[in-house]
Amino acid sequence: MSAVCHRSGVTPQPRDEAVVRSTSTGRWSLPGRRPAAVDWAQEVIAVPLGPPPHGALRGDVVAGITVAAYLVPQVLAYSGLARVPPAAGLWAAFVALAVYFLLGSSPQLSVGPESTTALMTGAALATLAIPGASAQDTAAVLALAVGAVCLLAWAGGLGFLADLLSKPVLVGYMAGIAGLMVLSQAARASGTDVPDASVLAQTWWLVQHPAQAHGPTVLVFAGTLVLLLLGARLWPTGPVPLLGMLLATLAVAAAGLSDDGVAVVGTLPFALPSIGLPPVSSLGSYVGSWALLTTALAIAVVGFTDNVLTARAFGDRHGDRVDARRELLALGAANVAAGMVHGFPVSSSGSRTAIVDAVGGRSRWAGLSTLGAALVLVLALRPVLARFPDAALAGVVVYAGLRLIDVAEFVRIARYRRTELAIALATTAGVLALGVLEGVLVAISLSLVDVIGRVARPHDAIEGLVPDLAGMHDVDDHAGAVVVPGLLVYRYDAPLFFANADNFLTRVREAVAAYGPQWVLLNTEAIGEVDFTGAVALETLRAELEAEGVVLALARLKQDQRDALEPSGLLDRIGAEHIFPTLPTALEGYRAATGQP
Repeated sequence: MSAVCHRSGVTPQPRDEAVVRSTSTGRWSLPGRRPAAVDWAQEVIAVPLGPPPHGALRGDVVAGITVAAYLVPQVLAYSGLARVPPAAGLWAAFVALAVYFLLGSSPQLSVGPESTTALMTGAALATLAIPGASAQDTAAVLALAVGAVCLLAWAGGLGFLADLLSKPVLVGYMAGIAGLMVLSQAARASGTDVPDASVLAQTWWLVQHPAQAHGPTVLVFAGTLVLLLLGARLWPTGPVPLLGMLLATLAVAAAGLSDDGVAVVGTLPFALPSIGLPPVSSLGSYVGSWALLTTALAIAVVGFTDNVLTARAFGDRHGDRVDARRELLALGAANVAAGMVHGFPVSSSGSRTAIVDAVGGRSRWAGLSTLGAALVLVLALRPVLARFPDAALAGVVVYAGLRLIDVAEFVRIARYRRTELAIALATTAGVLALGVLEGVLVAISLSLVDVIGRVARPHDAIEGLVPDLAGMHDVDDHAGAVVVPGLLVYRYDAPLFFANADNFLTRVREAVAAYGPQWVLLNTEAIGEVDFTGAVALETLRAELEAEGVVLALARLKQDQRDALEPSGLLDRIGAEHIFPTLPTALEGYRAATGQP
């Protein structure tokens, strides 16, 4: 146990220490003082013990009220995006906020209906239609399926999957989603009956038939959007969407535009939801549905990745630790809760989280404040909400979509590496051209191709001695570096596995041909992992060098590498006298064996 602790960088504590620290949560606790059930509950439930830190409660309450003012019109707009009644979106938001308060790991993350998952839900409902089942039932089943996927991933310890998508892919993906959000509002913003088709086809139809647009509706949409954009610039932490919606509602009512054909939300029923599973008859129709499974998996991947990235981005600002595995649990439970109240899939909102941070929210109590304020807002202003113009809600969706396009991040990526910019742009194009679900697969594929491409052709180095600088270094990095005569020190900067084994052999053979050494010393510090194909490559190299009278030696071989290579017999054939813990000891061994000075 001590060796394991030292290898992992954890200092072992004496057995008689007064406290011990959990390796999974980082919490200190008194041993033997609590039953196992209490420890398990603390692992699962993350309720803040006591009120927020002194002076933080006011900021959390103000943040909650401000976010609630932003959330309500946003959720109404996203409900339309998801093709479900407004009340379904509101209840999904309420239960998601409550569940995340109990289970989440981020002090600031705002969860609930979100543009990406709403858009994916709306796209999925067109293909998941079941005879006799309403769109709301279908959305509820989808939320339950997303929750099940997340909970299974949590139980299986798959939180590490959040790291599979590269930053360029995510930036490009979000830009593509933003484009689809904007284009998806063409019908609502123009007041036209656009034929059922893909988002791009609907937009193209509208471009071909501009005369079909309803002038007053377009005016309401454009006015709301301009107001939101100006308001966000002048008052970035204010409840701009709510104020914009209220002003649009007043303008429509004062001008009598609803009589001229400007559509409004209409009656907003807000009774207690019927809690439970969707009707058994419709639920059974989805069992074994491949379309449901793939859609739920795609929404879970996007939602979880968005949760973790947003939570980490804001957590890094304040030194808050975000647990990816706990985020899986919280997201899964929130989606199950949303499905049980007949809502639709939920995730996190970057824009609402940014408001929490800007206004001064510093704990999960801000989320609870948001829940309370949103309930009061809906109950008190329900008659006003029913008069919200559809075109103004379209303006809110377009406004949110435009904020998802991170132009500055595209510029940063371009300055860093053009190939990564190409990946970001290709992801955006894939989402726009192929659709949301297919765009997820494009994003994941591009991430994996990018990773494999880097490790399949990694950097390598010939190392030598540098005057007045301890150790051995890449001769390409130092003009004064000198290779030890007869000794080729070679470093391969990637795991040695099936995708790069041939490249490894080719590069070493080229170096041997160029230097003609007596010894080839393989510096394994950067290799880390060796699979079976990699072990075969090492044996091939050893046999080739032995046939030429050249010795193969290893330096800085880690214990995990030893354990992997031991069964192959390779280490025995190399010989213990040619395996060294450090480069200096290897250099001494070479000089002693060859008589070199």
